[in-house]
Formats: sequence, C-alpha cells, structure tokens
Amino acid sequence: MAGANARGWPVLTGLLRTYLRPYRRQVSLVVVLTTIQAAGNLYLPILNAEIINGGVVKGDVAHIWRTGGLMLAIAVALSGVAVAAVYGASRVSLAVGANMRAALYRRLHDFSARELNRFGISSLITRNINDVQQIQLFLQATLTLLLIAIIMSAGAVILAVSVGPALSLVLLVTLPLMALTIGGALVRLAPLFRSVQVKIDRINEVLREQIAGVRVIRAFLRTHFEQERYREANVDLTGTALQANRILAVLLAAVIGITSLSTVGIIWFGGRLVGEGTMQIGNLTAFLIYVLQILLYTVIAVMVVVLAPRAVASAERIREVISTVPAITDPPRPVLPTRITGAVEFRHVTFGYPGSERPVLNDLSFSLPAGQTSAIIGGTGSGKSTVLHLIMRFFDVTGGAVLVNGVAVREQRAEPLRATTGLVPQVAYLFAGTVGSNLRLGLPEATDEQLWRALEVAQARDFVASMPGLLDARIDQGGANVSGGQRQRLSIARALVRRPHLYLFDDCFSALDANTDARLRAALQAETADATVIVVAQRVSTIMHADQIIVLDAGRVAGIGTHRHLLATCASYQEIVASQLGEGVAA
Repeated sequence: MAGANARGWPVLTGLLRTYLRPYRRQVSLVVVLTTIQAAGNLYLPILNAEIINGGVVKGDVAHIWRTGGLMLAIAVALSGVAVAAVYGASRVSLAVGANMRAALYRRLHDFSARELNRFGISSLITRNINDVQQIQLFLQATLTLLLIAIIMSAGAVILAVSVGPALSLVLLVTLPLMALTIGGALVRLAPLFRSVQVKIDRINEVLREQIAGVRVIRAFLRTHFEQERYREANVDLTGTALQANRILAVLLAAVIGITSLSTVGIIWFGGRLVGEGTMQIGNLTAFLIYVLQILLYTVIAVMVVVLAPRAVASAERIREVISTVPAITDPPRPVLPTRITGAVEFRHVTFGYPGSERPVLNDLSFSLPAGQTSAIIGGTGSGKSTVLHLIMRFFDVTGGAVLVNGVAVREQRAEPLRATTGLVPQVAYLFAGTVGSNLRLGLPEATDEQLWRALEVAQARDFVASMPGLLDARIDQGGANVSGGQRQRLSIARALVRRPHLYLFDDCFSALDANTDARLRAALQAETADATVIVVAQRVSTIMHADQIIVLDAGRVAGIGTHRHLLATCASYQEIVASQLGEGVAA
C-alpha cells in the first residue's frame, strides 16, 4: 500500500509542475506574502513577552501602550497580507483546475471509440469533474494552509528553542510522536481514497444507465432490481468512505491528545522554572504560544496532507487519460487529395473490433463512384454502419485500405477529411440549444436562407415553421422535445447545410412514414446531384432506385449491382426483397 502511494506522488507533483508553470510569478508572490504573514505572526509572541517582562513586571504603562500599539499595527497589516495571499492562491488553483479540465476535454475529442470504450463514459466524466476538483482543492489548501503551516512550524521551533532552551526537550518527544501518528494514518488512507474514486465511477455508471433506460426498466418491471443494484453500489461507496473517515477521526483525536499533553507538560515544567527564577514568565508565555503554534499548524498541515492521498489517486487517473495515445492519429506526413470528388474505394478491407472473436468485415472490395448514389443493404450485424465508420475514420481497418478522393484515409488528416463529408448517423442526436444552432454545427456562417432551404429539402420546414421562435425554437438535450421523425429530418438538414462532397446516410429514414420518405428521397436526389451519396438502409424501398446497391452478408459482399441486376443474380438480395415486398416482387 505504501509502495502504491509512493509511486503516485511523482505523478501528482509532475502534474502540478506542468500546470503551475505558466503561473510561476503568481505562485512566487503567494510564497512571499505567506512568508511575510508567517514572520509577522512569529514576531507577535516576542512582543507579547516584551509587554510582560518590560511592562507588566516593571509597571511601565507607557511601554505596554507602545508595544501593544505596535502589535495592533502588525496584526492589521497581516490581515491585509493574508487576504492578498489567499486571493492569489485561489486564482492560481482555479486557473490550474480550468486548464486541467480543458486538457482532458481536448484529449477526449482525440479519442477513438476504442479509448472511449476502454475508460467508459461515466469514468471520463468523473475524471473531468471530481478528480480535477480533488487536485484543485489540494493545491488551494497547499498554497493557503500547508505553506504557512510549514513556515510557521519551522520558525516556531527555532524561536521556541531560543526563548526556552530548557523546555525544548518536550518538543523532542512531541514532534516525532506526531510524525509517526500522521505517517501511519496516511499509509492507510492512500489506497482507501483510490478505491473511493473507482467506486464513484461505478455509482455514476449505474445511475447513468438507469436514467437513460428508465422507460425500459419500468416496462419490464425491473424497478426494484435496479434500486437494489444502485443500493449495493451506494453501500459499497459509503462503506469505503466511512472506513477512511474513521481513520481521520482517530488521527484528529490523537493529534489533539498529543497537543493537550504537551501543553500540560510545558506548564508544569515551565512553572517550576519560573518559580526557581531561572526563566522569566514572559519567556514562558512566549514559549507556550510557540508550542501551541507548532501544534496548531501541525494539525492544519495534517488536514491538508490528508487530502493528498485522494489527490494522488486523482492525479494518476487524470494522467492515465492525458497520456493515452489515441489509436487514430494524423499521419506525420499527411497526403492531400489532388481533387475533392467524394469518390470512395474499399480495397480488400478487413476489420474487427478490439476483443472480438472474428472480423466484422472480411475482404471487402468495391468502388463508390463520385456523383452517384450508392446503397448498402444487408441483415442485422452484417457490417453496414461499420463501412461508414471506416470511411469517416472513426476506426482504422485491420487489413486493406479505405480510399476517399483517391487517397487512403490513413494517409490524410482527419479534420479536412471530415470537413468534406456530411454524416447523418443512425441515432439522430440534437444538442441543447435552438433549431438554428443545431443546423449551423457544420457551417457556422450559414445564413437563415440556407437553413430554410435545407429544412425544405429534409421535409422539416413545415413543423419548424409551426414552432414558437422558428429557427430560434428551443431544442432540449438530445432533441427530447421533438419526435423521432423530426429529429431524423433535422439531422438530415444539418448535413445538407454543410453542402459536402460526400453524404453518408446511416439508416436515417427508418422513423419516416412512406410518403415523407418518398418526398425526401426525391428532394435529396435533386439537391445532391453533384455529390457522392452513400445510403445505408434496411428498407428496400429506400434504396431500390440507387445507381449501385451493395449487399452485405455476414461481413462479406454478397452482390453488387442495380436493383434489377441483383434481383436476377443475388440470392441474399432476393431474400431481403421477398421478406419486405413479397415473393412476387423477388421473382
């Protein structure tokens, strides 16, 4: 356990060094202000001793007023210094947290589906919010509390020895005992806090599943089962957190006990020295104040250091994400296509998902010519959507090559490749905002006229025109306030606004009725006449007029040709047509 904690410290310190580098001046200013604050606080007990020894004992009231006035002035000045130090430390810690979240966010956008599946959505959200918050909290506590605690404790030890050498033996017992107590507690806490972060991931995962699948849960009467699953995750997290807090409670009680016993010992031994005349009462008071400062700031330091194991665990989890190299990256020397036509070619392409027993696609070879409409059809699990994902380079092929505009997608930069492609995904997703903001995702400078034109082609103009606010009508997250068919049509309109050279329609007509489907296909044919169009569909009626139809069966090409050609030559296509349109049509 201790070894794991020791390995984590370099990760935390390395992460903080990286993100504190732009704020070196601000951190230096905080250190200077904190040092001034500590020096002033350490000087006040000396002045207090001077009031007792030179004023109270001798009956010099003027000396008391002069020294007391100086103490008051120093205290007021220290208040201003303390406010400035805390303000600077807070700004630095908040800026570091913001930059860390931004770095995680940028890395997430570089991840392929492989990395997203590896970490899990719930864990990535926890790392971006909760883990960053733990490090931010630790940094702020370090700059505002731990720094002054270290300076004050070190200075108080030196000054305590100087004003009361005979009482310094108490510190030789107290400080090592406190160090052993704190060290033992931290060794126990480190693995517990690491486990807490993992269990927060788990409870987030369960909660996200239940919120997203609430209708299914209710429909299949699984509410009690899911409640029990959440309860188990919650009890597991609570148990680990309680175990950590019990150690913290024992630690705090032990530190307070050591502090109280030290105070009793000092007063007992110091009183004897004052009675013997070998020590002035002002010096005893100053020594007692210094010792109390040592113990007080040690307790403060303990409360900050207790945050360290959780910060270490969070730093490891953040570093794991940031240091992960995405499986899909731009080539060091990207190749630019000589012409952007939208033409696509598959050359002996094989693809299998990580961990799968067999490839999803096997030795696919076909061309999707520029300026034509090509369709892909096949049974469930035949790899239709995977073909589009490979064109967009959401995954890299296991074997062979996918060419777009005459150049393999692996040799191109992903951004310009996707900039010339309009994807309409199988699951239509809309972002929280307005109709206009969703349509302008691919073309921010699009005019209102362009948006209305895209809506008209997508057969969405009528229902958008009836919405309050028109293009400024509110869209909830995921498009929850519009129907499935409306979401699909808005998703199609979003791709049309971009006017790309290559359109990819991934079974995005399934929620449309037959009349709307027919009108949409007719409008699309005129709107995309100069572009390359690839349609993945389940319904034969959607793709039967395509220039070329590719039939996939278990990840292999079962036939290529027009509707009439495939009816005559492809058994797999005949089965699909017969199941949807009847035996007579298939024949």
